[in-house]
Amino acid sequence: MKTPIAIAIILIIAAASSSSFVSSKSTSGCFESIVSFGDSLADTGNYPLLCSANSPPHSARPPYGRTFFGYPTGRCSDGRLVIDFIARSLGLPFVQPYIGGESGLFDGRSFSKGVNFAVVGSTALGYEFYEKMGIHNPETNVSLGTQLNWFKQFLAQIPDGRKFLKNSLVLMGEIGGNDYNHPIMQGSSLEVLQSLVPPVIGFIGSAVEEMIKLGAETLLVPGDIPIGCLPIYLAEFKATSTASDYNPETGCLNWLNALAMYHNELLLKELNHLQELYPHVTIIYADYYNNALRFYLSPNKFGFRGGNILKACCGAGGPYNYNRTTLCGTPPATSCDDPSSFVSWDGIH
Repeated sequence: MKTPIAIAIILIIAAASSSSFVSSKSTSGCFESIVSFGDSLADTGNYPLLCSANSPPHSARPPYGRTFFGYPTGRCSDGRLVIDFIARSLGLPFVQPYIGGESGLFDGRSFSKGVNFAVVGSTALGYEFYEKMGIHNPETNVSLGTQLNWFKQFLAQIPDGRKFLKNSLVLMGEIGGNDYNHPIMQGSSLEVLQSLVPPVIGFIGSAVEEMIKLGAETLLVPGDIPIGCLPIYLAEFKATSTASDYNPETGCLNWLNALAMYHNELLLKELNHLQELYPHVTIIYADYYNNALRFYLSPNKFGFRGGNILKACCGAGGPYNYNRTTLCGTPPATSCDDPSSFVSWDGIH
């Protein structure tokens, strides 16, 4: 995940920029809690709790968590995630993972100030949808639909659930990135990837609408990031790419960033449509793409070293310090001395 400085910049810009808002309604005021859905960009610890204790995921192994917590928390980061900064900016504690708490085994956790349903590897569309296409999710069978079902079970167990949701900030993602990530790494064509975008956006929109009908009044929905700048893809497609495939200013892969922009374009249209249908709620579009792209366009301005901008901090070598067979958290992969000088932590986040 991006460094704390980078995360803070994204939040400040996304919150202040008028282009990031679908609604003109003010979002000032207090929230009593946060309800979060999403994938590895938002998961604060659900994924390790879903995995076997005998086979912990990479995010549950050192050096994950080294910068802030000092130990792995299940976050796909050296420290905190965007959701952690949002929580603290609102005066709320870190949002607790839902898994484990649903059966009453709270382990000292409290969901009164927030609950997180995000899971590493989650897609917007269902696991079965991709299996029928011959695309396998190597990490989880959890989708956004699964997370919504968990939330409705949670909501039914608390007193005055509608009031709880009304007073909560709902973070719908980031979600949808893995709907393309898994197919990309399994050889799907650009045409197939583009065909996935409308149904992905359609499901995200239906999830937002369902939350509104359940009582949500303020929802923040992030777009996709510039995936063509990620070390995982730069390494994966290095051998098959030509100079014309790269943006001369950033070194990022044009076709992958175009896919992310297509996703964001349709997402913003969907959110605008929902805002028209439900004028009493506040829907905020967080423009992760354009704000993150600024790091690649002007790395020195944001404290990143030019030579590190497209490399992972934690990895096992190569031109982008990413090797899909030796991921961060697996020997002999090592982490850099200064994660704050890198945009990418492990080549994927």
